[in-house]
Amino acid sequence: MDDDYRIVEGPPPLDDYLRLRRDSGLTPVRPDQGAGAISGSWSACHVVAADGAPVAMGRVLGDGGWYFHIADIATDPAHQRRGLGRRVLEWLIADIRTRAPEGAYVSLIGDPPGQRLYRSLGLDDVAPSLGMAAVLR
Repeated sequence: MDDDYRIVEGPPPLDDYLRLRRDSGLTPVRPDQGAGAISGSWSACHVVAADGAPVAMGRVLGDGGWYFHIADIATDPAHQRRGLGRRVLEWLIADIRTRAPEGAYVSLIGDPPGQRLYRSLGLDDVAPSLGMAAVLR
């Protein structure tokens, strides 16, 4: 990450959270869902460009005891391929290491574009387990 960017502790403002999810290819969410996600985070950070605009983000869901789930790693397409996602993930993992008890379990759902990055930072496949999900309607 070069000097044109700086990492900020905490989530981006709601409008930027929604924009970064949408523009980076994550599933868009409604404002009420985004507000709940932001307020329910155990930890979060975002990256701002030289003009102050949020351009990358990530957050952690956690119980404070042993389970921590990394979510919403997203980078604005105009700022991708500059190491911003790596810096966000490194910051989040460092925060978990600093504040969580020894033996914390860290997980994430790794979509194909991010899998190489996640593995390079020590996250492994959970095989033979399989991630599962449901969208409630």
